[in-house]
Amino acid sequence: MRTVAGSKNIWIVGGGDLAGQFLDASLLDEIIVQIGSVTLAGGKPLFPRRVLSPVLRLNSVQYYGEGMVELRYDVNTHNQSSTA
Repeated sequence: MRTVAGSKNIWIVGGGDLAGQFLDASLLDEIIVQIGSVTLAGGKPLFPRRVLSPVLRLNSVQYYGEGMVELRYDVNTHNQSSTA
């Protein structure tokens, strides 16, 4: 995918398991999470496991009204351990 995309971004859409696989392979530089108020009561984790490395840094929060928000996280791969 990286070869075909060249200098363009690759955007994946899926659940935490799919995103976690890209995270494990150090292929994520940003995570965009959209949350609706109807989903807040479920309390489902974003990833199917705890993410301790790399460090996620909240970059922005956008409120869309009607209980919808978007959180953008930068994935800090500079602090990532090689033994994840």
